Amino acid sequence: QVQLVESGGGLVQARGSLRLSCAASGRTASGYAMGWFRQAPGKEREFVAAISGSGLHTSYADSVKGRFTISRDNAKNTVYLQMNSLKPEDTAVYYCAARQYGNIQWQSTEYSYWGQGTQVTVSS
Repeated sequence: QVQLVESGGGLVQARGSLRLSCAASGRTASGYAMGWFRQAPGKEREFVAAISGSGLHTSYADSVKGRFTISRDNAKNTVYLQMNSLKPEDTAVYYCAARQYGNIQWQSTEYSYWGQGTQVTVSS
């Protein structure tokens, strides 16, 4: 089992920045692909970014490409999401997820472990 805990959410003005962290505990998540998803009120959960188990490959949703950066520190069992140039439409609960394989997937059903989520609110 892998437990995931997100942190770093909050309220920020448009064009501001936040860095989300996802700390894994329990069975090591090293080698697992990790993803960030988000869910806004009244909308379905959507893919934001993912990083391979090795950390060599990343993937982003078109809506965040060029503004968000996903990274990982396997020594700390932690994944990060640096979010720059935030927009009001980025407002959502952000979830960290892990899958038991090293390759990136974009569908939430491919991920076995989920955190509780952290709220990000971007004011205009």
